[in-house]
Amino acid sequence: MNPYQTSPLTALVIFQTDQAAKVKYTVVGKTANTSITNQVNGGYSTQHQVTYQDGTTTEQTLAIKTTTELPKYLQQTKIKVTKNNKQQMALGDNKLTFMIRTTKQPFAIDADGAIRWYSTLYVQHMLQPIHNGHLLLLSKKTQSAMVYNDLLETDYLGRVYKEYTFRAKTSNNDGGKETTVLHHDIIELPNHDLVATVNDGSDYVEDTMVVISAKTGKITKVIDLKKLLPTAMYTKYKAASDGDVDWFHQNSVYYDDNDQSLLISGRDQDMIMKIDLQTNKIKWLYSGKKASTWPQKYRNLLLTPTKGTTITGGQHGLDLLSDDNSDPSSENILLYDNNIDVTNGDAQTSGKYSQGVQYHIDTKKMTINQTWAYGKSLGQVNFTPVIGYTQKLNDANYLIDFGFQNKGRSSNVIEVNGQQQVFNVKLTNPASKAYVYRAYRLPVYASSYQFDLEQ
Repeated sequence: MNPYQTSPLTALVIFQTDQAAKVKYTVVGKTANTSITNQVNGGYSTQHQVTYQDGTTTEQTLAIKTTTELPKYLQQTKIKVTKNNKQQMALGDNKLTFMIRTTKQPFAIDADGAIRWYSTLYVQHMLQPIHNGHLLLLSKKTQSAMVYNDLLETDYLGRVYKEYTFRAKTSNNDGGKETTVLHHDIIELPNHDLVATVNDGSDYVEDTMVVISAKTGKITKVIDLKKLLPTAMYTKYKAASDGDVDWFHQNSVYYDDNDQSLLISGRDQDMIMKIDLQTNKIKWLYSGKKASTWPQKYRNLLLTPTKGTTITGGQHGLDLLSDDNSDPSSENILLYDNNIDVTNGDAQTSGKYSQGVQYHIDTKKMTINQTWAYGKSLGQVNFTPVIGYTQKLNDANYLIDFGFQNKGRSSNVIEVNGQQQVFNVKLTNPASKAYVYRAYRLPVYASSYQFDLEQ
Protein backbone atom coordinates (compact mmCIF):
# COMPACT_ATOMS: atom_id res chain seq x y z
CA MET A 1 0.00 0.00 0.00
CA ASN A 2 1.09 3.56 -0.79
CA PRO A 3 4.64 2.42 -1.65
CA TYR A 4 6.15 5.92 -1.90
CA GLN A 5 4.14 7.49 0.93
CA THR A 6 2.43 10.22 -1.11
CA SER A 7 -0.35 8.31 -2.93
CA PRO A 8 -2.58 6.54 -0.38
CA LEU A 9 -5.06 4.99 -2.84
CA THR A 10 -2.39 3.06 -4.74
CA ALA A 11 -0.70 -0.28 -4.17
CA LEU A 12 2.25 -2.10 -5.69
CA VAL A 13 2.00 -5.88 -6.21
CA ILE A 14 5.10 -7.91 -7.12
CA PHE A 15 4.77 -11.56 -8.09
CA GLN A 16 6.25 -14.26 -10.32
CA THR A 17 4.67 -16.77 -12.68
CA ASP A 18 6.17 -20.08 -13.68
CA GLN A 19 5.45 -19.38 -17.35
CA ALA A 20 5.93 -16.27 -19.47
CA ALA A 21 2.66 -14.33 -19.16
CA LYS A 22 0.85 -11.13 -19.94
CA VAL A 23 -0.95 -9.41 -17.08
CA LYS A 24 -4.27 -7.64 -17.17
CA TYR A 25 -5.69 -6.11 -14.01
CA THR A 26 -8.81 -4.22 -12.99
CA VAL A 27 -9.47 -1.92 -10.06
CA VAL A 28 -13.18 -2.50 -9.61
CA GLY A 29 -15.50 0.49 -9.26
CA LYS A 30 -18.75 0.54 -7.34
CA THR A 31 -20.99 0.94 -10.39
CA ALA A 32 -20.88 0.35 -14.14
CA ASN A 33 -18.26 2.27 -16.11
CA THR A 34 -16.17 3.13 -13.07
CA SER A 35 -13.74 0.19 -13.11
CA ILE A 36 -10.18 0.92 -14.19
CA THR A 37 -8.52 -1.69 -16.40
CA ASN A 38 -5.00 -1.93 -17.76
CA GLN A 39 -2.88 -4.53 -19.51
CA VAL A 40 0.88 -4.48 -18.96
CA ASN A 41 3.87 -6.80 -18.74
CA GLY A 42 3.79 -6.52 -14.97
CA GLY A 43 1.19 -4.95 -12.77
CA TYR A 44 -0.10 -3.69 -9.50
CA SER A 45 -3.61 -3.28 -8.09
CA THR A 46 -6.75 -5.31 -7.40
CA GLN A 47 -7.56 -7.99 -9.96
CA HIS A 48 -4.95 -9.82 -12.07
CA GLN A 49 -5.71 -11.97 -15.11
CA VAL A 50 -2.62 -13.78 -16.40
CA THR A 51 -2.65 -15.00 -20.00
CA TYR A 52 0.01 -17.62 -20.71
CA GLN A 53 1.70 -18.18 -24.04
CA ASP A 54 -0.38 -21.31 -24.61
CA GLY A 55 -3.58 -19.25 -24.35
CA THR A 56 -4.75 -20.45 -20.93
CA THR A 57 -5.62 -17.95 -18.23
CA THR A 58 -5.45 -17.67 -14.47
CA GLU A 59 -7.40 -15.19 -12.40
CA GLN A 60 -6.81 -13.95 -8.87
CA THR A 61 -8.54 -11.32 -6.75
CA LEU A 62 -6.72 -9.25 -4.13
CA ALA A 63 -8.70 -7.41 -1.45
CA ILE A 64 -6.76 -4.33 -0.43
CA LYS A 65 -8.00 -2.05 2.33
CA THR A 66 -6.99 1.57 1.80
CA THR A 67 -7.01 4.35 4.35
CA THR A 68 -10.51 5.30 5.48
CA GLU A 69 -9.72 8.95 6.13
CA LEU A 70 -9.16 11.48 3.41
CA PRO A 71 -7.02 14.53 4.30
CA LYS A 72 -9.05 17.43 5.65
CA TYR A 73 -8.79 19.59 2.51
CA LEU A 74 -10.42 16.75 0.57
CA GLN A 75 -12.92 15.85 3.30
CA GLN A 76 -14.31 19.35 3.46
CA THR A 77 -14.73 19.67 -0.33
CA LYS A 78 -18.22 18.52 -1.25
CA ILE A 79 -18.44 16.67 -4.60
CA LYS A 80 -21.86 16.41 -6.23
CA VAL A 81 -22.47 14.78 -9.63
CA THR A 82 -25.78 15.85 -11.14
CA LYS A 83 -25.30 14.30 -14.59
CA ASN A 84 -23.20 11.37 -15.78
CA ASN A 85 -24.29 9.85 -19.06
CA LYS A 86 -21.55 7.22 -19.07
CA GLN A 87 -22.40 6.00 -22.55
CA GLN A 88 -21.65 9.43 -24.01
CA MET A 89 -18.80 10.45 -21.72
CA ALA A 90 -15.24 10.01 -23.04
CA LEU A 91 -14.09 7.57 -20.37
CA GLY A 92 -11.97 4.93 -22.11
CA ASP A 93 -10.74 1.92 -20.13
CA ASN A 94 -8.98 3.80 -17.36
CA LYS A 95 -9.59 7.53 -17.50
CA LEU A 96 -10.45 9.67 -14.51
CA THR A 97 -11.22 13.37 -14.15
CA PHE A 98 -8.26 15.04 -12.47
CA MET A 99 -8.73 18.16 -10.38
CA ILE A 100 -5.58 20.26 -10.26
CA ARG A 101 -6.12 22.93 -7.68
CA THR A 102 -4.55 26.34 -7.23
CA THR A 103 -2.96 24.82 -4.12
CA LYS A 104 -3.53 21.81 -1.82
CA GLN A 105 -3.71 18.14 -2.91
CA PRO A 106 -4.64 17.21 -6.48
CA PHE A 107 -7.15 14.39 -6.86
CA ALA A 108 -9.09 12.38 -9.45
CA ILE A 109 -12.69 11.22 -9.52
CA ASP A 110 -14.62 8.62 -11.51
CA ALA A 111 -17.91 9.23 -13.32
CA ASP A 112 -19.81 8.92 -10.03
CA GLY A 113 -17.67 11.54 -8.30
CA ALA A 114 -15.82 9.04 -6.09
CA ILE A 115 -12.22 9.99 -5.34
CA ARG A 116 -10.07 7.24 -6.85
CA TRP A 117 -6.64 8.88 -6.58
CA TYR A 118 -5.02 11.74 -4.73
CA SER A 119 -1.57 12.93 -3.77
CA THR A 120 -0.69 14.05 -0.28
CA LEU A 121 1.71 16.58 -1.80
CA TYR A 122 0.57 20.18 -1.99
CA VAL A 123 0.67 21.03 -5.69
CA GLN A 124 0.34 24.45 -7.29
CA HIS A 125 -1.19 24.72 -10.78
CA MET A 126 0.86 22.00 -12.47
CA LEU A 127 0.13 18.35 -13.17
CA GLN A 128 1.56 17.81 -16.63
CA PRO A 129 1.85 14.39 -18.36
CA ILE A 130 5.10 13.84 -20.31
CA HIS A 131 6.38 11.43 -22.96
CA ASN A 132 7.06 8.41 -20.72
CA GLY A 133 3.72 8.42 -18.92
CA HIS A 134 5.19 10.24 -15.94
CA LEU A 135 3.89 13.51 -14.52
CA LEU A 136 5.44 16.86 -13.70
CA LEU A 137 4.15 18.23 -10.39
CA LEU A 138 5.04 21.64 -8.94
CA SER A 139 5.24 21.08 -5.20
CA LYS A 140 7.21 22.31 -2.20
CA LYS A 141 9.65 20.77 0.24
CA THR A 142 7.28 21.01 3.21
CA GLN A 143 3.57 21.72 3.52
CA SER A 144 4.32 24.79 5.66
CA ALA A 145 6.67 26.37 3.11
CA MET A 146 5.42 29.57 1.48
CA VAL A 147 6.86 28.91 -1.97
CA TYR A 148 6.47 26.11 -4.53
CA ASN A 149 9.98 25.58 -5.85
CA ASP A 150 10.17 21.79 -6.06
CA LEU A 151 9.38 20.39 -9.52
CA LEU A 152 9.01 16.61 -9.50
CA GLU A 153 8.92 14.06 -12.28
CA THR A 154 6.77 11.40 -10.69
CA ASP A 155 3.98 8.89 -11.41
CA TYR A 156 0.61 8.10 -9.87
CA LEU A 157 2.26 5.75 -7.38
CA GLY A 158 4.24 8.73 -6.10
CA ARG A 159 7.64 7.46 -7.17
CA VAL A 160 10.03 10.36 -7.90
CA TYR A 161 12.27 9.89 -10.93
CA LYS A 162 13.75 13.38 -11.12
CA GLU A 163 13.67 16.56 -9.07
CA TYR A 164 14.33 20.16 -10.07
CA THR A 165 14.70 22.77 -7.35
CA PHE A 166 14.66 26.53 -7.78
CA ARG A 167 16.06 29.33 -5.66
CA ALA A 168 13.31 30.74 -3.46
CA LYS A 169 14.93 34.17 -3.14
CA THR A 170 15.45 36.17 -6.31
CA SER A 171 16.79 39.69 -6.27
CA ASN A 172 14.69 42.66 -7.34
CA ASN A 173 14.75 46.42 -6.89
CA ASP A 174 13.80 46.05 -3.23
CA GLY A 175 16.86 43.92 -2.46
CA GLY A 176 15.31 40.46 -2.56
CA LYS A 177 12.10 38.65 -1.69
CA GLU A 178 10.72 35.14 -1.55
CA THR A 179 8.92 34.07 -4.68
CA THR A 180 7.70 30.96 -6.42
CA VAL A 181 9.86 30.93 -9.53
CA LEU A 182 7.62 28.70 -11.69
CA HIS A 183 4.05 29.86 -11.54
CA HIS A 184 1.37 28.69 -14.02
CA ASP A 185 2.43 26.25 -16.71
CA ILE A 186 5.13 23.92 -18.01
CA ILE A 187 5.43 21.84 -21.19
CA GLU A 188 7.79 19.24 -22.58
CA LEU A 189 9.52 19.75 -25.93
CA PRO A 190 10.12 16.86 -28.37
CA ASN A 191 13.74 16.58 -27.11
CA HIS A 192 12.31 16.34 -23.54
CA ASP A 193 13.61 19.76 -22.46
CA LEU A 194 11.03 21.83 -20.60
CA VAL A 195 9.54 25.27 -21.20
CA ALA A 196 8.24 26.93 -18.05
CA THR A 197 6.53 30.20 -17.19
CA VAL A 198 8.65 31.92 -14.53
CA ASN A 199 9.17 35.03 -12.46
CA ASP A 200 12.56 36.60 -13.20
CA GLY A 201 13.00 38.39 -9.86
CA SER A 202 12.24 41.90 -11.12
CA ASP A 203 9.21 43.99 -10.21
CA TYR A 204 7.67 42.87 -13.51
CA VAL A 205 6.19 39.46 -12.75
CA GLU A 206 4.86 36.50 -14.76
CA ASP A 207 6.21 37.74 -18.10
CA THR A 208 9.18 35.43 -18.70
CA MET A 209 9.72 31.89 -20.00
CA VAL A 210 12.76 29.64 -19.72
CA VAL A 211 13.89 26.50 -21.48
CA ILE A 212 15.27 23.96 -18.99
CA SER A 213 17.58 21.14 -20.02
CA ALA A 214 16.11 17.78 -19.02
CA LYS A 215 19.64 16.34 -18.82
CA THR A 216 21.33 18.99 -16.67
CA GLY A 217 18.50 21.05 -15.15
CA LYS A 218 20.23 24.21 -16.38
CA ILE A 219 18.38 27.08 -18.05
CA THR A 220 19.42 27.16 -21.71
CA LYS A 221 17.20 29.99 -22.97
CA VAL A 222 15.30 32.95 -21.53
CA ILE A 223 12.38 34.61 -23.31
CA ASP A 224 11.48 38.00 -21.81
CA LEU A 225 8.14 39.25 -23.14
CA LYS A 226 9.10 42.82 -22.23
CA LYS A 227 11.56 42.63 -25.12
CA LEU A 228 8.89 41.46 -27.57
CA LEU A 229 5.86 43.63 -26.84
CA PRO A 230 5.38 47.44 -26.80
CA THR A 231 7.15 49.17 -23.93
CA ALA A 232 4.05 51.10 -22.91
CA MET A 233 2.24 47.85 -22.09
CA TYR A 234 4.39 47.30 -19.01
CA THR A 235 5.77 50.74 -18.15
CA LYS A 236 2.28 52.26 -17.95
CA TYR A 237 0.64 49.30 -16.19
CA LYS A 238 -0.31 50.05 -12.59
CA ALA A 239 1.76 48.33 -9.93
CA ALA A 240 0.12 46.37 -7.13
CA SER A 241 0.42 47.41 -3.48
CA ASP A 242 3.52 45.21 -3.07
CA GLY A 243 5.23 46.90 -6.02
CA ASP A 244 4.76 44.02 -8.46
CA VAL A 245 3.70 44.93 -11.98
CA ASP A 246 1.63 42.00 -13.26
CA TRP A 247 1.14 43.56 -16.70
CA PHE A 248 0.99 40.33 -18.76
CA HIS A 249 0.20 37.48 -16.35
CA GLN A 250 1.19 34.57 -18.57
CA ASN A 251 -0.97 31.60 -17.60
CA SER A 252 -0.26 29.04 -20.34
CA VAL A 253 2.27 27.87 -22.89
CA TYR A 254 1.91 25.25 -25.63
CA TYR A 255 4.39 23.99 -28.25
CA ASP A 256 3.59 23.62 -31.97
CA ASP A 257 6.00 21.08 -33.44
CA ASN A 258 4.98 21.90 -37.02
CA ASP A 259 6.70 25.28 -36.96
CA GLN A 260 8.66 25.08 -33.68
CA SER A 261 6.66 27.84 -32.03
CA LEU A 262 5.08 28.63 -28.68
CA LEU A 263 1.45 29.61 -28.17
CA ILE A 264 0.99 31.71 -25.05
CA SER A 265 -1.80 33.44 -23.15
CA GLY A 266 -1.51 36.74 -21.27
CA ARG A 267 -4.49 37.25 -18.98
CA ASP A 268 -3.88 40.88 -18.06
CA GLN A 269 -3.62 41.95 -21.70
CA ASP A 270 -6.62 39.82 -22.78
CA MET A 271 -4.25 38.53 -25.44
CA ILE A 272 -3.06 35.32 -27.05
CA MET A 273 -0.02 35.13 -29.31
CA LYS A 274 2.41 32.84 -31.09
CA ILE A 275 6.18 33.25 -31.16
CA ASP A 276 9.00 31.39 -32.88
CA LEU A 277 10.96 29.46 -30.22
CA GLN A 278 14.28 29.86 -32.02
CA THR A 279 14.11 33.52 -33.06
CA ASN A 280 11.60 34.90 -30.53
CA LYS A 281 9.83 36.65 -33.40
CA ILE A 282 6.07 37.10 -33.03
CA LYS A 283 4.03 35.17 -35.61
CA TRP A 284 0.57 36.46 -34.70
CA LEU A 285 -1.33 38.35 -32.01
CA TYR A 286 -5.00 38.38 -31.07
CA SER A 287 -6.68 40.75 -28.64
CA GLY A 288 -9.38 43.40 -28.46
CA LYS A 289 -6.75 46.12 -28.50
CA LYS A 290 -7.55 48.32 -31.49
CA ALA A 291 -5.11 48.06 -34.40
CA SER A 292 -4.63 51.84 -34.40
CA THR A 293 -3.25 51.73 -30.84
CA TRP A 294 -0.50 49.27 -31.73
CA PRO A 295 2.89 50.60 -32.88
CA GLN A 296 3.16 50.31 -36.67
CA LYS A 297 5.57 47.36 -36.65
CA TYR A 298 3.00 45.13 -34.91
CA ARG A 299 -0.02 45.81 -37.08
CA ASN A 300 0.70 43.19 -39.76
CA LEU A 301 0.85 40.56 -36.96
CA LEU A 302 -2.72 41.14 -35.77
CA LEU A 303 -5.41 38.54 -36.50
CA THR A 304 -8.72 39.88 -37.75
CA PRO A 305 -11.82 38.16 -36.28
CA THR A 306 -14.57 36.98 -38.61
CA LYS A 307 -18.16 38.00 -37.91
CA GLY A 308 -19.44 36.42 -34.71
CA THR A 309 -15.96 35.60 -33.36
CA THR A 310 -15.59 36.67 -29.74
CA ILE A 311 -12.74 38.68 -28.25
CA THR A 312 -11.00 36.89 -25.40
CA GLY A 313 -10.97 38.40 -21.93
CA GLY A 314 -8.71 37.20 -19.11
CA GLN A 315 -8.44 33.84 -20.92
CA HIS A 316 -6.66 30.68 -19.72
CA GLY A 317 -5.30 27.40 -21.06
CA LEU A 318 -4.43 28.12 -24.69
CA ASP A 319 -3.82 24.80 -26.48
CA LEU A 320 -3.17 23.82 -30.09
CA LEU A 321 -5.56 21.15 -31.35
CA SER A 322 -4.07 20.60 -34.78
CA ASP A 323 -2.48 22.20 -37.80
CA ASP A 324 -4.79 21.22 -40.65
CA ASN A 325 -2.92 18.84 -42.99
CA SER A 326 0.24 19.70 -41.00
CA ASP A 327 0.03 23.18 -42.50
CA PRO A 328 1.18 25.73 -39.90
CA SER A 329 -0.83 28.43 -41.68
CA SER A 330 -4.07 26.61 -40.81
CA GLU A 331 -4.33 26.16 -37.05
CA ASN A 332 -7.07 25.04 -34.67
CA ILE A 333 -6.76 26.27 -31.10
CA LEU A 334 -8.75 25.92 -27.89
CA LEU A 335 -8.94 28.05 -24.75
CA TYR A 336 -11.07 28.98 -21.77
CA ASP A 337 -12.45 32.49 -22.15
CA ASN A 338 -13.14 33.98 -18.73
CA ASN A 339 -14.73 36.90 -20.57
CA ILE A 340 -13.57 39.60 -18.19
CA ASP A 341 -12.37 42.93 -19.54
CA VAL A 342 -8.99 43.31 -17.83
CA THR A 343 -7.46 45.76 -20.33
CA ASN A 344 -8.58 44.89 -23.86
CA GLY A 345 -11.58 42.58 -23.46
CA ASP A 346 -15.17 43.08 -24.53
CA ALA A 347 -16.63 45.62 -22.08
CA GLN A 348 -20.19 44.94 -23.23
CA THR A 349 -20.21 41.23 -22.40
CA SER A 350 -17.60 41.25 -19.61
CA GLY A 351 -18.81 39.46 -16.49
CA LYS A 352 -21.96 38.04 -18.08
CA TYR A 353 -20.66 34.52 -18.83
CA SER A 354 -17.52 32.45 -19.33
CA GLN A 355 -17.00 29.80 -21.98
CA GLY A 356 -14.79 27.22 -23.63
CA VAL A 357 -13.94 28.39 -27.16
CA GLN A 358 -12.39 26.79 -30.25
CA TYR A 359 -10.96 28.88 -33.09
CA HIS A 360 -9.54 28.32 -36.55
CA ILE A 361 -6.65 30.57 -37.56
CA ASP A 362 -5.59 31.22 -41.14
CA THR A 363 -2.19 32.91 -41.04
CA LYS A 364 -2.16 33.48 -44.80
CA LYS A 365 -5.27 35.63 -44.52
CA MET A 366 -4.43 36.57 -40.88
CA THR A 367 -7.99 35.77 -39.77
CA ILE A 368 -9.43 34.01 -36.73
CA ASN A 369 -12.81 32.27 -36.84
CA GLN A 370 -14.76 30.87 -33.89
CA THR A 371 -15.85 27.28 -34.65
CA TRP A 372 -17.28 26.10 -31.29
CA ALA A 373 -18.13 27.54 -27.90
CA TYR A 374 -19.98 26.47 -24.77
CA GLY A 375 -20.85 28.43 -21.66
CA LYS A 376 -22.78 31.49 -22.79
CA SER A 377 -26.12 29.73 -22.24
CA LEU A 378 -25.19 29.14 -18.58
CA GLY A 379 -25.02 32.88 -18.00
CA GLN A 380 -23.61 34.69 -15.00
CA VAL A 381 -23.95 31.65 -12.71
CA ASN A 382 -20.90 30.13 -14.42
CA PHE A 383 -18.97 33.35 -14.92
CA THR A 384 -15.46 33.00 -13.48
CA PRO A 385 -13.24 36.11 -13.38
CA VAL A 386 -10.10 33.99 -12.88
CA ILE A 387 -8.78 30.46 -13.66
CA GLY A 388 -10.44 27.78 -15.79
CA TYR A 389 -9.64 25.34 -18.57
CA THR A 390 -11.07 23.61 -21.65
CA GLN A 391 -9.91 20.19 -22.89
CA LYS A 392 -11.02 18.54 -26.13
CA LEU A 393 -11.58 14.84 -25.43
CA ASN A 394 -12.56 13.57 -28.90
CA ASP A 395 -14.25 14.88 -32.04
CA ALA A 396 -17.39 15.91 -30.17
CA ASN A 397 -16.64 15.98 -26.43
CA TYR A 398 -15.11 18.82 -24.43
CA LEU A 399 -14.37 19.08 -20.71
CA ILE A 400 -14.75 22.61 -19.30
CA ASP A 401 -13.57 23.76 -15.87
CA PHE A 402 -15.51 26.75 -14.55
CA GLY A 403 -13.00 26.85 -11.74
CA PHE A 404 -13.76 30.05 -9.79
CA GLN A 405 -17.54 29.97 -9.64
CA ASN A 406 -19.38 32.14 -7.12
CA LYS A 407 -16.26 34.05 -6.06
CA GLY A 408 -14.32 30.84 -5.50
CA ARG A 409 -16.89 29.11 -3.31
CA SER A 410 -17.32 26.39 -5.93
CA SER A 411 -15.90 24.87 -9.11
CA ASN A 412 -18.15 23.41 -11.79
CA VAL A 413 -16.67 20.88 -14.25
CA ILE A 414 -18.87 20.04 -17.24
CA GLU A 415 -18.40 17.63 -20.13
CA VAL A 416 -20.41 18.37 -23.25
CA ASN A 417 -21.03 16.45 -26.44
CA GLY A 418 -21.33 19.36 -28.85
CA GLN A 419 -23.80 21.49 -26.86
CA GLN A 420 -25.33 18.69 -24.77
CA GLN A 421 -24.14 18.15 -21.19
CA VAL A 422 -23.15 14.54 -20.49
CA PHE A 423 -21.29 15.09 -17.18
CA ASN A 424 -21.70 17.75 -14.53
CA VAL A 425 -19.90 17.79 -11.21
CA LYS A 426 -19.84 20.63 -8.71
CA LEU A 427 -17.22 20.99 -5.99
CA THR A 428 -18.17 23.29 -3.14
CA ASN A 429 -16.66 24.50 0.12
CA PRO A 430 -13.00 24.29 -0.95
CA ALA A 431 -10.28 25.53 1.39
CA SER A 432 -8.59 28.82 0.63
CA LYS A 433 -7.06 28.62 -2.87
CA ALA A 434 -8.17 25.00 -3.22
CA TYR A 435 -10.59 25.60 -6.08
CA VAL A 436 -9.99 23.76 -9.35
CA TYR A 437 -7.38 25.60 -11.43
CA ARG A 438 -7.58 23.04 -14.24
CA ALA A 439 -9.56 19.84 -14.82
CA TYR A 440 -8.21 17.11 -17.10
CA ARG A 441 -9.63 13.78 -18.28
CA LEU A 442 -6.52 11.58 -18.27
CA PRO A 443 -5.69 7.86 -18.47
CA VAL A 444 -4.34 6.52 -15.19
CA TYR A 445 -2.09 4.26 -17.26
CA ALA A 446 -0.71 6.05 -20.31
CA SER A 447 0.26 3.71 -23.15
CA SER A 448 3.91 4.79 -22.75
CA TYR A 449 4.04 4.11 -18.99
CA GLN A 450 6.01 1.06 -17.90
CA PHE A 451 6.80 0.60 -14.22
CA ASP A 452 10.16 -1.01 -13.54
CA LEU A 453 11.16 -1.41 -9.92
CA GLU A 454 14.81 -1.80 -10.89
CA GLN A 455 15.06 1.43 -12.91
